Amino acid sequence: MADVVRAAGLRGLPALVTTLGADGDALLSGFGIAPSALESDDAVIPSVAAARALEAAAAACDCGDLGLRLAGQQNASVLGPLAIAIENSPTLGEALDCARRFLFVHSPGLSVAQVPDPESRPGVAGIRYSGATELPPQVADLGLGLLHRVTTLLSGGYGLRSVHLPHPPLAPVNHYTTFFGADVRFDQPAAVLRVPQTLPATPVTGGGNEMLREVALDYMRSHFPAPGLFISARVRHLLARSLGSGPVDLAATARQLRMHPRTLQRRLADEQESFEDLLDDVRRAAAHRLITQTDLPLSQVTAMVSLAEQSALSRASRRWFGLPPRDLRRSSR
Repeated sequence: MADVVRAAGLRGLPALVTTLGADGDALLSGFGIAPSALESDDAVIPSVAAARALEAAAAACDCGDLGLRLAGQQNASVLGPLAIAIENSPTLGEALDCARRFLFVHSPGLSVAQVPDPESRPGVAGIRYSGATELPPQVADLGLGLLHRVTTLLSGGYGLRSVHLPHPPLAPVNHYTTFFGADVRFDQPAAVLRVPQTLPATPVTGGGNEMLREVALDYMRSHFPAPGLFISARVRHLLARSLGSGPVDLAATARQLRMHPRTLQRRLADEQESFEDLLDDVRRAAAHRLITQTDLPLSQVTAMVSLAEQSALSRASRRWFGLPPRDLRRSSR
């Protein structure tokens, strides 16, 4: 699962690329990324495609600080449900802990952690942003830039001491120092924000809503199993995120898990599960929510649960709930 990332992480990229003189939509399409996927709160894309698109965009626009520019236009909302938990935490320490525990919801290949100060200065700590593999320069800039921006928005200013980036400067150094408002040091071992050691105790601006935070945490615990759990839980997670936005067949799911389809079938059988049953269960849950909790046209519900025809939704609804979709919707009101 370390090879996917929420498409929302590139939100704003096509428009930014277009303002810099290139065709943003065409660039994304060239890497197999549908521009419309960036506006979805659920769509996922291959991490390698996202990284290559960012690097290609920077080259096409001759814009070495493209990752920072994109980070400057984003906010925590690109993180989906994790944003709700972060923004409603009482302190920056608890917000950081949410990010540490649940950043895999955005991409299982990324992580954030509080670490000792890489320069060993008293009263200073580090917040490290890292990947399962070495971060390409634009990915490092976008990720660390967004982490800085979100922390600033949550606190109104947090006393950033300096920044470490794991690559040489790709634009004039003043572009980096202006963005971060602090000294930036390049070619370092890791991407790190050097912050006051007292940062975790800093209150989040506005105080947050504890109930919303708990709802978001419960949602992530139940809908996004951590990497390394049962393969059936990982398959269920991928299917739920792909419904309506990507292929939901066995071969596509096996590719995301980096295994052969027959291997995936065998491992599911070891857990007394089947791919077909898991897909049916994920579709049933999504259909029930969309039919009973929204007023979306049934044709749109059909597409959002990855069924080809509305008649297929009607047959499935009768099998799942004993009622056709319209009757189910009426009975829920």
